Amino acid sequence: MSDVEVTRARALDGVPHGFLGRIGGVSTGMVAGLNVGTGSHDGPAAIAENRGRAVKAVLPGAKLVTVYQVHSADAVTVLAPFDEALRPKADALITNQPGLVLGILTADCAPVLFADGEAGVVAAAHAGWKGAIGGVTDSTIAAMEALGARRERIAAAVGPCIARASYEVDAGFFQRFCEQDPANERFFADGRPEHFQFDLEAYVVHRLALAGLRTIEALGLDTYANEARFFSFRRATHRGEPDYGRQVSLIGLAA
Repeated sequence: MSDVEVTRARALDGVPHGFLGRIGGVSTGMVAGLNVGTGSHDGPAAIAENRGRAVKAVLPGAKLVTVYQVHSADAVTVLAPFDEALRPKADALITNQPGLVLGILTADCAPVLFADGEAGVVAAAHAGWKGAIGGVTDSTIAAMEALGARRERIAAAVGPCIARASYEVDAGFFQRFCEQDPANERFFADGRPEHFQFDLEAYVVHRLALAGLRTIEALGLDTYANEARFFSFRRATHRGEPDYGRQVSLIGLAA
């Protein structure tokens, strides 16, 4: 299948955006499909072609902006495009500038796209477990407000990520979340002895609601279980594969 598959959220209707997977790209081998990760061993030409196809599928003619993701709670405001080689270390991007498309790369972590259509402010965040518990979504919302957004108007959508049934964690992981808030126990189900199944998507939704967002959509798509549609770091790790692809989630403002 050559056409890029774009999954959109009803909550972000009217704003150019899309959660993309692996369908529609030119990469081959273990990263076959629409791999956009420069951290993979894929060829630069294939990655560039895939990135171009992704942007064209969501906001043709826009300039793609990404960050060097480090599982932090740091958010950066983008007022002009910067060179890929100079991208800052952060895990969320915010803009009010038309013609830019913000991109977050994932391979099991939760991509979160935000928009206040009235204010003309959009954002994209990378919420792995470290960023999620550290408050990356809170940082994103605060940065949106600095550009004129209002949190009661902000809509957010949580894209494809690893689901609870696929996400086994140990007792130390469980304890870390419960120490922050005992109520976090509800995001874990019992697994094999001394292990639990963690619901990352539900936890991210919880953090968004706790921050005061009223419109939140979770797509409920499991990257680990849907091999034909999505890349998954954990799936590749379980198979002993030496490389894995990354998918991209995009949001922008039309020029």
